[in-house]
Amino acid sequence: MATVILVRHGRTTANATGLLAGRAVGVSLDQIGRDQAALTGDRLAAVPLVAVVSSPLERCQQTARLILDRQAGTPYAPVDFDLTECDYGQWQGRTLSDLATEDLWPVVQLQPSAVVFPGGESMAAMQARSVAAIRRHDAAFEAEYGPGAVWAAVSHGDIIKSILADALGMHLDLFQRINVAPASVSIVRYGASRPSVYATNTDAGDLSWLSNGIQSGDAPVGGGAGQEAP
Repeated sequence: MATVILVRHGRTTANATGLLAGRAVGVSLDQIGRDQAALTGDRLAAVPLVAVVSSPLERCQQTARLILDRQAGTPYAPVDFDLTECDYGQWQGRTLSDLATEDLWPVVQLQPSAVVFPGGESMAAMQARSVAAIRRHDAAFEAEYGPGAVWAAVSHGDIIKSILADALGMHLDLFQRINVAPASVSIVRYGASRPSVYATNTDAGDLSWLSNGIQSGDAPVGGGAGQEAP
């Protein structure tokens, strides 16, 4: 299959103040967030992306634009609502410190598969739609561009954590063990027998080795020699 680079949006004004923005409109990157996203764009400039798929929310589209601006070509750049933020319902717009006093908070931390946000979405539904979207796009890009295709998906922290949990074969109740920082890069390849996770939550490092694509096949016993740089 193709290879997907999962990119969280850069830091926002809401992140900086401890606010759960959710799907609120008008939440944009702050200066630190723009710098973070630009650095991620610089890291990905060495990788000829066939597409950059984004959540429709402003902060993700801003991050996607900073990636696209640094690409030598013109990748396909659709927006996909299935990669949008979790619908936090009545939790949206409240501070994290306030939400930590709610009875639902420890359930979010320890048993997210049982969580349905009041007036919003369940975390299980959030994972199901986002994983399905990633796998759908991945199959389509492989069919169009071949198994060496590399593409990026720009989304949100909980969304990317749930996608990584699925790729790692983890139950959703364990997904809080995964960290996904603003503008971080994680890399997943969906093989014929199972997904392979090549990186999680990286904010530095050379990604030019991805320009050759990832070779498919069985996992090497002992770990193998790794990917070769171009």
